[in-house]
Amino acid sequence: MFKWFDKWNREHPADIERPAILTGVAGAVVLAVVAVMALGQPYKTDSLQTGPRGNGMSVPEFVSDLAVPDPAIAELFDDPPYVPEEGEDLAGDIYQNVQVLGDLTDANFNRLMAAMTRWVAPEQGCAYCHGDGDLETYGEDTLYTKVVSRRMIEMTRNINENWDAHVNANKQVGVTCMTCHRGQNVPSDIWFKMGEVNMAAAGWSAVQNRATSLTSYTSLPTDALEKYLLDGDMIGVHDLESRVAARPGDEGVPTIQDAERTYALMNYVANSLGVNCTFCHNTRAFYDGGQVTPQWATESLGIQMVLELNNDYLVPLAEVLPEDRLGPVAGDAPKVACRTCHKGYQQPLQGTNVIADWPELATSDAPDYGQ
Repeated sequence: MFKWFDKWNREHPADIERPAILTGVAGAVVLAVVAVMALGQPYKTDSLQTGPRGNGMSVPEFVSDLAVPDPAIAELFDDPPYVPEEGEDLAGDIYQNVQVLGDLTDANFNRLMAAMTRWVAPEQGCAYCHGDGDLETYGEDTLYTKVVSRRMIEMTRNINENWDAHVNANKQVGVTCMTCHRGQNVPSDIWFKMGEVNMAAAGWSAVQNRATSLTSYTSLPTDALEKYLLDGDMIGVHDLESRVAARPGDEGVPTIQDAERTYALMNYVANSLGVNCTFCHNTRAFYDGGQVTPQWATESLGIQMVLELNNDYLVPLAEVLPEDRLGPVAGDAPKVACRTCHKGYQQPLQGTNVIADWPELATSDAPDYGQ
């Protein structure tokens, strides 16, 4: 069987290693193939069907990855609310300058304050928002963190109350401070304006050709989040026809650059949720809104929600935040996008119901304690 090997050795006495290596590699490959066929795929996959069967509209995931929970889930805790009794004093009557949450009973008010401390400032404690003074000084707005946290409570209530179709699309999930902060003063995966990142490059140099976190380290345009999740530009691509009457410079006519921005945004969304294109789209007709999956509508609502959060709640905070909390290029306030909450999962905290114990954050009206 190995006569050729002996012949090679006789004719090439100085080059006997190469055929030996090739033989060994070939044998190892054959052994690996046989092992996979006999034992099965070592990295098994599962898939989520997102569209009609038979056309490849599914999101494959490694079973080993699906078995690993979001590590932040371990930091969640139960703390059921106290059902108010008739006649109990409210926080707004007991404490000074309670502009939000004043309609809570004292017990539920302090229960929520303690939870917010664990969610946002576990190391600094109450002093993070209220300073190191006595309890009598807690009503003062001397620290920017307290002013910001008040606005963030209002934002959280707005998300739970007015964006239910996105947040609770499949089941009750809700959001709390923990959804974004995960025990950090400043949430991870926020973003700032990046400006003209590479003016030295040729072509459309101002916003692309440099790998950045906002483009998942591709050379796609870096201003996609700014254009679509802050300015509210139309998400669209260049015309399907090669020659059209409309001119790219005309208002409402998408350009090739818009197509690249759109792809940058879609790439960001896919990575933020840990999915692929078929999670929302039929890949044979990306442009056809009549052939999308149900998740497309949920994601579209999410884009509109993020637009509102950035413009109505976060951008105005630039007047309150200190310089070291503003963007390094434009001095702008931090903003949110899909990854700020999702962290690479289809649902934040993998769909854990985080609002169940916190009805105070579910609505701007009086909380429903299920009495």
